[in-house]
Amino acid sequence: MLTSINNRISQIHLTSNVKQTVVAMLGVTFGISMYVFMTGFMTGVNNAQSDLAFSALSHMRIYNDGPADNTNIAKKVFPNSLVNLRDAKIIKYTDGIKNATALLSSVQSQPDVASITTQVNINVFFKNAGNKVSGMVSGVDVLNENKVFNISKYMVSGNWNELQYRSDGIIAGKDLAKSLSLKIGDNLNLLTADGIAKNYKVIGIFQTNVTSIDKSKAYITIGAARQLLAANQDYVTDIQVNVQDFNKTKPLVDKIKPLTPYKVESWQMANQQLEAGSKLRDIIAISVSLTILLVAGFGIYNIMNMTINQKIKEIAILKAMGFSGKDVTQIFLTQAIIIGIIGGVVGMGFGYLVSSLVNRVPFEVAGLHTLPMAYIPKNYALAFMFGLVTTFIAGYLPAHKASKIDPVDIIRG
Repeated sequence: MLTSINNRISQIHLTSNVKQTVVAMLGVTFGISMYVFMTGFMTGVNNAQSDLAFSALSHMRIYNDGPADNTNIAKKVFPNSLVNLRDAKIIKYTDGIKNATALLSSVQSQPDVASITTQVNINVFFKNAGNKVSGMVSGVDVLNENKVFNISKYMVSGNWNELQYRSDGIIAGKDLAKSLSLKIGDNLNLLTADGIAKNYKVIGIFQTNVTSIDKSKAYITIGAARQLLAANQDYVTDIQVNVQDFNKTKPLVDKIKPLTPYKVESWQMANQQLEAGSKLRDIIAISVSLTILLVAGFGIYNIMNMTINQKIKEIAILKAMGFSGKDVTQIFLTQAIIIGIIGGVVGMGFGYLVSSLVNRVPFEVAGLHTLPMAYIPKNYALAFMFGLVTTFIAGYLPAHKASKIDPVDIIRG
């Protein structure tokens, strides 16, 4: 019964000064909406950056990192001898990955692996008429390459899947095609470092919006690449792997390393600036958002404090009538919670509205058409929770202060 009376008094306090109540709610609304917007925008930017990076970068790469430096092998074997090698050279005994099928099977058996593909990468000269450009051609397993890099998404001309049926076909980067004046149906000559030359027909053009890729890379089938090098059917230079969650690549790398003598490299190792940039943006977003919520909390605290000062005589009368300090705390804490709940719900809706409007702003850069934005339910739930906790604390402090008021002192004036 007393609890219902306390709640009724809280409602009367809230509705007796509507302007003050609305200002308090707007403080919560603004804090939560900005938290929703900032986290959504920063997450969208991080996702867009990751999509761009992973158009040419897998989560994990396995490759032959070259032989150990054995130029001083004589000194290592005979440390006390007078033997000295003049003009010593590093001898490369192996090229590419040997027994790739067995290694591929071992990696595929790992439960965290989402997709995997093999590549034969060759440094070549691209020639068309009198033009010549240095770059790299990747011999790929067409279907699996698309699963790892989603390259079909970046096709601007032609069909990616057509490559698997064309041993004489080649798909070139847009900037590469432009520098060599290529179009669909033209012939493109490849010249390897060993002097082997072969003509291919351009059947597609892609654009990843990563300039270093678009101006120097092309794709052929992995069988055609092996034929170009006169290599066997088990020869590959790279194994590219994607995992279920790219943020959990390191545990998989640690599992694979003991299984192979080859270099196992995570995307974090290959592109540390990408990871650093993503973490910095997250820190900035959280810092700004929490600061906004704290400012809103101080605003609510001031409003609640002013309300208590205005209601000081009413509080004294309530205590003189038999209301305990606990009841007084409950009355004003209930007001703060109501402000937090209503302000939180409105703030989430307003934050979503602002995010939607920003998401429609034109932004024609690096393949993006609008400003990136992410809509993650967890962020909305966290925003509401932070807002409720902030208002609870901001309401509890003055409410607790009010509960300590001595009614005799107040009534005497």
